[in-house]
Amino acid sequence: MKLTIVILFVSLLQVSTKVYSQGTKFNLNVKNKRIVEVLKEIEESSKFRFFYIREQVNVERVVSIKANQATIDDILEELFKRQGINFQVMEDFLILLSPEDITYIKTNNVQMQKSISGTITDEFNQTLPGVTIYIKGTSQGTVSDSNGNYSISNILKNDILVFSFVGMSKQEIVVSGRTKIDIKMIFNAIGIEEVIALGYGVQRKIDVTGSVGMVDANVILERHSFNALQGIQGKIAGVNIFSNSGSPTGSTRVIIRGMNSIETTSDPLYVVDGVVMENFHLLNPNDIEHIEVLKDASSAAIYGSRGANGVILVTTKRGAKNDEVIISYDSYICVGRIRRKMDLLNSEEWLEVIKRGYENAPKYSQYDDGNYPSISFTDPLLFDSNENPLYDTDWQEEATRTAVSHNHQFSIQQGNEKSSTGAFLNYSDNEGIMLNSWLKRVNAKITYDAKPNDWLGFGINMLINKTWENEIEEGSGYQMPRRTMIEFVPVLPVKFPNGNWSNSSSTNNFALEGMANPVHVLTTQERLRNRKQFFGNTFLNIHILPGLELKTQFGIDNQIAEYKEYSPTDLLNISYPNASADIDIFESMYWQEETFLTYNNSTKGQRINAVLGLSWQERTYRFNSLSTSGFSDDFYKYNNIGAANDPDAPTSGFEKWAMNSYFSRINYSLNNKLMATITARIDGSSRFGENNKYGFFPSAGFGWVISNDDFLTNISFLNYLKLRTSYGITGNTELGTYRSLATVSSGTVLLNGERANYSEVSKLPNPDLEWEKTSQFNIGIELSMFQNRVSAELDYYHKLTSDLLLARPIPHSTGFSSVMDNIGSVSNQGVDFLFTIQNIQNSEFNWETTINLNFNKNRIEELGENDEDIFPGPFWVSGSQTILRIGEPLGSFWGYKRLGTWGLDEAEEAAAVGAIPGVAKRSSEREIIGKGVPDLTGSFINRFEFKNFDFIVDIQFSQGAEIMQQFTHSIEDRTGYSNGLSTILYDGWTVTNQNTMVQQIRNAPLNGQNSEVDDHWVVDGSYIRGSLFSLGYTFKEVVLDKIKLNSCRLFANVDNAFVIHSKDFNGYDPEATSWGENQWGQNIFFFQYPKPTTITFGMNVKF
Repeated sequence: MKLTIVILFVSLLQVSTKVYSQGTKFNLNVKNKRIVEVLKEIEESSKFRFFYIREQVNVERVVSIKANQATIDDILEELFKRQGINFQVMEDFLILLSPEDITYIKTNNVQMQKSISGTITDEFNQTLPGVTIYIKGTSQGTVSDSNGNYSISNILKNDILVFSFVGMSKQEIVVSGRTKIDIKMIFNAIGIEEVIALGYGVQRKIDVTGSVGMVDANVILERHSFNALQGIQGKIAGVNIFSNSGSPTGSTRVIIRGMNSIETTSDPLYVVDGVVMENFHLLNPNDIEHIEVLKDASSAAIYGSRGANGVILVTTKRGAKNDEVIISYDSYICVGRIRRKMDLLNSEEWLEVIKRGYENAPKYSQYDDGNYPSISFTDPLLFDSNENPLYDTDWQEEATRTAVSHNHQFSIQQGNEKSSTGAFLNYSDNEGIMLNSWLKRVNAKITYDAKPNDWLGFGINMLINKTWENEIEEGSGYQMPRRTMIEFVPVLPVKFPNGNWSNSSSTNNFALEGMANPVHVLTTQERLRNRKQFFGNTFLNIHILPGLELKTQFGIDNQIAEYKEYSPTDLLNISYPNASADIDIFESMYWQEETFLTYNNSTKGQRINAVLGLSWQERTYRFNSLSTSGFSDDFYKYNNIGAANDPDAPTSGFEKWAMNSYFSRINYSLNNKLMATITARIDGSSRFGENNKYGFFPSAGFGWVISNDDFLTNISFLNYLKLRTSYGITGNTELGTYRSLATVSSGTVLLNGERANYSEVSKLPNPDLEWEKTSQFNIGIELSMFQNRVSAELDYYHKLTSDLLLARPIPHSTGFSSVMDNIGSVSNQGVDFLFTIQNIQNSEFNWETTINLNFNKNRIEELGENDEDIFPGPFWVSGSQTILRIGEPLGSFWGYKRLGTWGLDEAEEAAAVGAIPGVAKRSSEREIIGKGVPDLTGSFINRFEFKNFDFIVDIQFSQGAEIMQQFTHSIEDRTGYSNGLSTILYDGWTVTNQNTMVQQIRNAPLNGQNSEVDDHWVVDGSYIRGSLFSLGYTFKEVVLDKIKLNSCRLFANVDNAFVIHSKDFNGYDPEATSWGENQWGQNIFFFQYPKPTTITFGMNVKF
């Protein structure tokens, strides 16, 4: 900084300047104005111009000054009295300097210029407004006007001017004494030098021939969620992320370009800092620097047999650079509440339903004349003397709460050209909106990178993760609170006046289904999940020759989970009267070692990037389980399993698999115009058959930057146009550890009155079992226009997954019914589209719009030798809820068509099929009645910046899926056992309302029920969601100087503000599942954990 000032002040003190400064008089009468405003008044009324460094001179200080015929020296003395500011009049400039000695400047003989001006144009000689120009190393700068002209004062002879503009290459120009500098900016569409991670290295984005989606940390953290996957939901074309639960411990499902498999998972591979990670939802979003998603075969083939479902590459934060020390603190608190309640019967309505059920009883059952069933409400615990209910409990209100969660992230990053260190600490406490559901996480991460000399580099990255959670899920008989808060009848209280919990056996007035009070369960049942994770890697880089490096890295992912559950003695239909306890311990140990050579060379317009390497991977699983019941009281819980008198036999297990691989990739680029990529990987896995241990996974991709060809250079509006295409094969190994081998089951049997052990072969081997293979063709374009204010990416893909793992029927004479084989195929084809436009872009206001669209069509092509239908589940009520059939999509719903309800004039026709008027009229055969995965998903995101304010509106949408509302079975198709939907009372069949889909009220305990899976359960699953509304404010530098901060931003978010969906949908949220990790359970739900609307307040601070 001193050198800048020395250069700025040169021997230009001339007598004329002194005469002018001494002879010019000022009359000022200033009250409560900033110094910068006073200086501006002086400039406007004289020849004087002021130069100062804002970091050194506080010109925001408010002053009052009164002067009459005062010289400039007098005024400045008064303005900066006791501020330590020295000043010197030089020619017609006034230089302010703090706190250095002016005499030092006078001894230097360097020239200074008054100003520089010029015009800025693009490659097509179009003038460019809004270009930022500043003096390197200072905060002094300006912006080009509407004609592309600029002017900047106080320039030194050897200053460097920096010219920058969005979408163009930054230029740095040495002044060299010139007074006029015209600049031609070069378009840098999508960042020609921008690099992205592709696995085992990076590539320039312009050289990439595959389809890769990218999201950086700023976008991930816009939503401030506890799960990083929720932060990228709707942000990457072709990536569907289903947030299936509002629970802090709930699952998030990711499907990239459609479902590929039947027996195995469609989850992508997660690679964090080069190491494969399980349970990715445990990763702290604040630790993430950026995420790349490899969607096609050209990009994912480097991961071979594990890349068929796509690959999510995560790069986490490390140390700082350039001699920086960055200290950051990020914190937020969020308040969540149930967004929507289901429309259920209150006490009065429910009692009316019970009455009508008894009135209709003779219609459904045979009774002797005069001996019809009747009911009166006489239980004094629940009713007054007039048979009015004493209680009207809203169980949804009682079982939920206003949840308060908070998150804190503290980090220190420092570094220089030789080494860097990063330390990151996070604590989060996430309350669920259902009582006693929570997740707490402590996350500590440290990184160290060093480059002691030109040929050696090394680093280490360590992460320790600890979580505690109470998971609110299901008890025995599926009596989970998220079900019972819907079904528990409103006439029962949470507790009776004597302090006893209510349950369904608290009264004999009704024949209720056995269930515990949901508040009782939530308050007293424990379902603790404690997890520990140690994750990290270390690497060594050796620079062998110019452009040639050897890298070896070792990574580890060790996870230990301990589950402790206890259900007390008084939970009806769960653990009454004996209580139960379980302890389960799981451990997963994964390690990988990879060594590879990387070659980079650039000469005469040609670039080569090549990788050649090998990999070893191994994972082991262990588990031990203890469960028991028969506790005399609730004292010991799971802390003393031996205190119970009815223990189950302990169980344990062990699994292990290993892989070794060889991989290569070469990318060639010519003149930033033509590029090609060839990738190959050979994988060997212990999980596959003896005759097919190894698989080969190749791919090839080609790109053409058309805009760099001569015939397009005269199209002024087009900045960048690239065509790319690829084809390749990837695999899926996630089929289980021992599916290719014969397995042995053991047990005991009574022989001659004595128990004997036995073992039997339970599954046949298949030595030819191999990977599922996905071949994928992709063609895409990348486009940027109108000075890069409009950009788009469009990809078409076609995927065919063959050799699907299915159970192939075999003759029963073998002693088995089937053997696992590779016999099926599934296709996916679709379009990914990403469009961004800078609607308004100037120094004060910016408005950007992004549209993200994903189209996908899924189709089953083969199902074995006879292509017979397969019913994979979930299994419930009337069998499998889904079907696999040639020509149909995976996840198709299976059931009857409900044609309405039988009318009085159809009594004979109804009798022919065993029905009567008032019950559901269904098709005679089951058929496909919907599907759970959408055809189209997307987002519409607007980002606004006005001065220091920023505002985000994120709208997400889904179209083409259906929802199977399984809860229709128990809260509409049957009555009497539990509470139900209001449709029972107001839309149900009556003599005067026969044109309805809702059956006549009947009392199930008296007359049974009529409930089958049919399309009345299925509704349109399309929706529009107000996913995020975010308002932020970033403080100005003048404020930051006062509070001694480098940066500070305050923000407020509203998440899940609204959802627009079908009026026929009766649940909490149209995006959900009740079937956990079941491949076919998407959009099939019995009951849901409600998703909250949350309001978040937070700050991001750098010291």
